Amino acid sequence: MLGLMAVAGSSLAAPVTYTIDPSHTFPAFEADHMGGLSIWRGKFKSTSGKVVLDLAAKTGEVDVTVKTDSVDFGDTTLNKEAASAMMFDSPKYPTATYKGKISKWNGDTPTEVDGQFTFHGVTKPLKLAINSFLCKPNPMTRKETCGADASGTFSRDVFGVDYGKSFGFKMDTKLLISIEAVKN
Repeated sequence: MLGLMAVAGSSLAAPVTYTIDPSHTFPAFEADHMGGLSIWRGKFKSTSGKVVLDLAAKTGEVDVTVKTDSVDFGDTTLNKEAASAMMFDSPKYPTATYKGKISKWNGDTPTEVDGQFTFHGVTKPLKLAINSFLCKPNPMTRKETCGADASGTFSRDVFGVDYGKSFGFKMDTKLLISIEAVKN
C-alpha cells in the first residue's frame, strides 16, 4: 500500500510525491458557444505539477500548472484567438494553476479536492469532484503511477474572461483535469 511504513507493529503515515506526466495529462474545459447553440471543448497541451498522497493519513495535495498559450480547440485560428488578449491574454497571464487539498475520501479513494484556481490573474476557490482514481504499477514502465479524473465548474467572467457575454454566451465553464502522475 502506498505511503505506509511499519514501525513497532503500528503504521505511520508517509506522504508519497508523484510528478505529473505531461505526455498523459491534458486538462480540458467545456464552454458555451452562442448562448446554447453548442458546447466548445478545448484542452491544454502543456501541463506540469505534482500530487502528494498519504493514503494512511487520508491526506493529499494537488498542484497543477498549465501554459495558457498551449490551448487547443482543434482549430488554429481559434487557438490563437483564445490565447490573445481577447480571452486568455497568454502573454500577460502565461499560466493557470490549481492548488488544493484532498478534502473527502471514500475508504482509500479520494473523492474531492478543495482548492484555489488562478486564471487570468485572479484566484478563487474551486472544488473538484474526483470522478475516478487508481494507483498501480504502469504495465509498460513498471513505475508506480496514479491516475485521476476530476471536474468542477466556474464562471469565467469572475476571472475577467467574459468574451461573448454581450452576445448571450453562458459564462459557466466546466473544468476537467485528467492526470497521470509517476511516483518520484
